[in-house]
Amino acid sequence: MITSRLRTLRDYIRWAVSRFHEHELFFGHGADNAWDEARLLVLGAVHLPWEVADSYLDCQLEDDERVRLQHLLKRRIEERVPTAYLLGEAWFCGMSFLVDERVLVPRSPIGELIEKRFEPWLAQEPARILDLCTGSGCIGIVAAEVFPEAQVVLADLSFDALEVANQNIERHGLDERVFTVQGDGFAGLPGQRFDLILSNPPYVDAEDFADMPAEYQHEPELGLACGNDGLDLVRRMLAEAADHLTEKGLLIVEVGNSQVHVETLYPEVDFAWLEFERGGHGVFMLTAEQCRQHQELFSSRV
Repeated sequence: MITSRLRTLRDYIRWAVSRFHEHELFFGHGADNAWDEARLLVLGAVHLPWEVADSYLDCQLEDDERVRLQHLLKRRIEERVPTAYLLGEAWFCGMSFLVDERVLVPRSPIGELIEKRFEPWLAQEPARILDLCTGSGCIGIVAAEVFPEAQVVLADLSFDALEVANQNIERHGLDERVFTVQGDGFAGLPGQRFDLILSNPPYVDAEDFADMPAEYQHEPELGLACGNDGLDLVRRMLAEAADHLTEKGLLIVEVGNSQVHVETLYPEVDFAWLEFERGGHGVFMLTAEQCRQHQELFSSRV
């Protein structure tokens, strides 16, 4: 499949870009174009950072490196495995996370909000943060880095996902103030309240899920699909959020393309739909006051 004439990193990146276009791969798990994807995979395969100086690209590969790289490129092209799974690592907000097919590849635009410390909406630093439907733990762990005094809870239904999240907690040395909880939605958190609840839950509706590119079939369905309109879990979260927010708390939830279903289901609610400089959409914010105000409405539509 791969010619033996390829010797340098630059050779492999160029070859990969051509093949990625030829085979019409989809890029949605860390890169949005063939060049960045190829560079990420080729450099990652030989344990070099993505930002390495271009002078490195003319370095020749050892035989064992070429064998490993050829194997990974073959899987990326023929099996459509996302690069993050091939490398066992993904980057989110400048931090490295262990990932495999037990969790989604980190990519939420909520990361941009964390980097900006949720300005101007967060009145003061949060003491307790919840990352609901945490997966790899990336959102909550980045929040823990940005708010070094906060206690952070990572909650998920999947025991498999929490195993990965616990590895990432240990990886970043945060085991003294970041904890995992297993449960369906808020079920594992009775009586607990938070100043900030962040969630990238499963929200893909049935139509979008059926049309997703092959790369997404490697991700756990539990982390993507959630009913005909994608809101089976979000409806329950909204109905219960008021019981888990402090008086001045904030709820921030990503629903992606299911934004249209949220707006249709709750026309009475003034959701704040957040904007992003680096791309992304379908993330709403509600204050604790709004959650209390509309709790009866939310509960009636579960």
